[in-house]
Amino acid sequence: MAEKKQKVALVCDWLTNVGGGEKVLKSIHELYPDAPIYTSKYNKKGIDWFKDADVRTGWLQIFPTKLRRLLGPLRQSYFSHLDLSSYDLIISITGAEAKSIKKGNATHICYCHVPTQYYWQFYDDYVEHPGFGILDPIVRFFFKLLVKPLRKADYKAAQKPDYFITISNYAADLIKKYYKREATIIAPPVEVQRFIQNKDIKAGKSQTKENNKTVKNQAEVIHTPVENSNNIKPYITTSRHVTWKRLDLAVKACLKLKRPLILIGEGPEHKNLVKMAKKSELINFLPVMTQKELKKYLLDAKAYLFPSLEPFGIAPVEALAAGCPVIAFGEGGALDYVLDGKNGILFKKQTVNSLADAILEFEKTFKSTPEKISATSVPFAEEHFKQKMKDFIDGATK
Repeated sequence: MAEKKQKVALVCDWLTNVGGGEKVLKSIHELYPDAPIYTSKYNKKGIDWFKDADVRTGWLQIFPTKLRRLLGPLRQSYFSHLDLSSYDLIISITGAEAKSIKKGNATHICYCHVPTQYYWQFYDDYVEHPGFGILDPIVRFFFKLLVKPLRKADYKAAQKPDYFITISNYAADLIKKYYKREATIIAPPVEVQRFIQNKDIKAGKSQTKENNKTVKNQAEVIHTPVENSNNIKPYITTSRHVTWKRLDLAVKACLKLKRPLILIGEGPEHKNLVKMAKKSELINFLPVMTQKELKKYLLDAKAYLFPSLEPFGIAPVEALAAGCPVIAFGEGGALDYVLDGKNGILFKKQTVNSLADAILEFEKTFKSTPEKISATSVPFAEEHFKQKMKDFIDGATK
């Protein structure tokens, strides 16, 4: 008698734009292509990776995408009432409310990027900078009023999954601190093969099709790429322009040291960063670009600057794959892949002086080759992620 096929469902907080969490979902979707994807909000224009998937939304779909950050309480209600008990296996990919679903007797594996940041570790930052312009005082007032019951509901939701997987040692520590749960670490998938220059370095065959269409963006190109008679290679950083990424440190440190810097990306902090650059020819802003275009800049860069505190960070690993060393803040997920002195340099404080000192130290002491740097990215290849996920899921559902 044929064995009954396992009925699988995937769940995520929202599907509105391209990001690290969406890359995790895409890889897991490729493992379970027939599994429906349940989410609170789906914007096909913002992300076109799931055209072949059965994406299911509910009543939150009626709200505009731009209101997403205001809908935390409603998402808690939506997911906590989402009954998926008819499935055998549920995999939630979440950094917010999707872990709240009703599972019945199903096995629920939660791939949790990090505890809901605006309720826990980044609460103070969120309250100080809600990001809604003139509405900030109103948002701040209601968020302070609601945060205690929201935290209680979030903690309760975190007790529902049977297993937790997370992206780094830093994230695992946060999950234990705020949710009192143990988590297995499986680093998120990085398409390192697209960035590796030396094809003798094997990262596994990628099943991801490259998106050749440049992402539409609002970033203003302030200058052309740096060219100078001294042939000084520029430093580079690629990320969304938001306050917590601390790109201000990169700009100020490079201005202080008179080093060229390229910032690739866009976001609400873009205008402030441009103003901070003071029209210096050293600081160049470029829009979001394809991986193929980005690789050219990484190959030509002196080092990648990563001054933010993040639970992981896919972009720095892409830089490593291209043989570009990383100068990173020495806390958070960066500790899982930046090997101090071997593929980059770690700096101790999120200050301009600390980053500037690290840049000077890097220029004086760093000796590794692009090939050796690139090889350190291989453990984070997408194929390794898929195999580790498959092995974990098989073990959990025996």
